[in-house]
Amino acid sequence: MSVLVVAEHLRGQVRPITLELISAAKELGEETAVAVIAKDPAALADQVDVEGVNEIVSVQVEQDEFENDVYRQAVEQLIAARSPDVVLVGFTVNGMGYAPALAARLGIGFASDVFALRREGGGLVAERSFYGSKVNAEVEFPGHERTLLMIRPTSWPPAEGDGAAVEAELEVSVTGSRARHSDFQEIAASGDVDITTADFLLSVGRGVGEKENLEQFEGLADKMGATLSVSRPLVDQGWMPNSRQVGQSGKTVKPKVYLALGISGAVQHLAGMKTSGTIIAVNTDPEAAIFNVAHYGAVADLFEVAEELEKLY
Repeated sequence: MSVLVVAEHLRGQVRPITLELISAAKELGEETAVAVIAKDPAALADQVDVEGVNEIVSVQVEQDEFENDVYRQAVEQLIAARSPDVVLVGFTVNGMGYAPALAARLGIGFASDVFALRREGGGLVAERSFYGSKVNAEVEFPGHERTLLMIRPTSWPPAEGDGAAVEAELEVSVTGSRARHSDFQEIAASGDVDITTADFLLSVGRGVGEKENLEQFEGLADKMGATLSVSRPLVDQGWMPNSRQVGQSGKTVKPKVYLALGISGAVQHLAGMKTSGTIIAVNTDPEAAIFNVAHYGAVADLFEVAEELEKLY
């Protein structure tokens, strides 16, 4: 299969989802092209020249930053010129702004929020979630020679390594953009920590039992030099602010170390942390889903583990 990856960038930097798309592309075919749509695509090309990329296609447009109509028209012309079997776009705010409409316009196969995919019998099978990520299903695309998939961030590790991609250009005609990017507005800091920048997260879930028990783990995190984060149930109960929540409806984190205490590992939570450097999980349930992504795990009581850790500091 030939795969076309649409790069996503912001303020002159390629976003991590682009490198994750390249990793996903490796599972589908030998020919992967990355399209860089920008006012100065050459300035971004080196950032996507990683292992697994065969070709980088520069598409010059007038706009400095993302605009829905610009990308829809540019990608439509890329598809017409390149005829890829699969087009990969990030399941992000930007991607949602144009990819579904483009798939409908072209009448091609489409699936969003894809977190796994494979080739099977000459066809393509994608796995995605439904009903608020409570059900996973496999999606096939019979009768479609071309498919556009929107990939869930953090589902694949970012592609790395030095590339040797050939470079090409494609001239496109873009007219009638209905939106204009004006400027960037910095959001005032909430006053709480930013868990997305932490190297070491100590994360607790419903296993803590009571709100009063959080104080123990806040103290443990301080002693260990970690930042305390939580799973969604603790935020839903008002015990911790949303800024501390890890997961699909919270923050996506990639610390060097992620210590999960009393977290079962719902799909939404795993989506926000499973690409962490080293994942250590503690849960009394040996069947807890968190163990499927953990590098190290212990079937144990989180309070007993916490007490032993406190003795070390």
